[in-house]
Amino acid sequence: MDEAYWTKRYQDNNTGWNIGYASTPLVQYINTSLDKNSRILIPGAGNGFEAEYLFKNGFENVHVLDISSEPLKHFSKRNPDFPEEQLHQGDFFSFEGNFDCIIEQTFFCALNPDLREDYSVKMKTLLKPNGKLVGLLFNFPLTEVGPPYGGDLASYNHIFSSWNRFKIAPCYNSIPPRNNKEFFFTASI
Repeated sequence: MDEAYWTKRYQDNNTGWNIGYASTPLVQYINTSLDKNSRILIPGAGNGFEAEYLFKNGFENVHVLDISSEPLKHFSKRNPDFPEEQLHQGDFFSFEGNFDCIIEQTFFCALNPDLREDYSVKMKTLLKPNGKLVGLLFNFPLTEVGPPYGGDLASYNHIFSSWNRFKIAPCYNSIPPRNNKEFFFTASI
């Protein structure tokens, strides 16, 4: 699942995860818990609806990362005033930076499950001291076919066991198609 794979999925409009707007649980978190001066990263952002929501609500230091340039082009067309230098095309595992908050929205579930431990380690390198990783994780059995790949509470607790603070709970405000299929989590180092 490299750049060509994801580019083809976007070109074919094979984006079943795309709901066309920022997800309700993340909007609520953004509205109640994020400082507008925060330096924020959204990895595997796809069409970047959460980034768009942040930017249109006064968050100026939002960075969007995706392995494919295709969704970044779509994002730029919708958001022509978004700073080009805050759009990053590249591999998450090679990306460098330092952020107050990283928002997880369907990126983790798109990674091969063999990369999940590496994801946890890499996230720590991208966060400033006391930085937070927040977002949504799917709550359905891990599958060998994906993406998306599922996961459960026990596996998530294991993957994030090295974090100082990891809190996870069933998501109470998911969009209807994802009711009872998401966890909301926060993790900090």
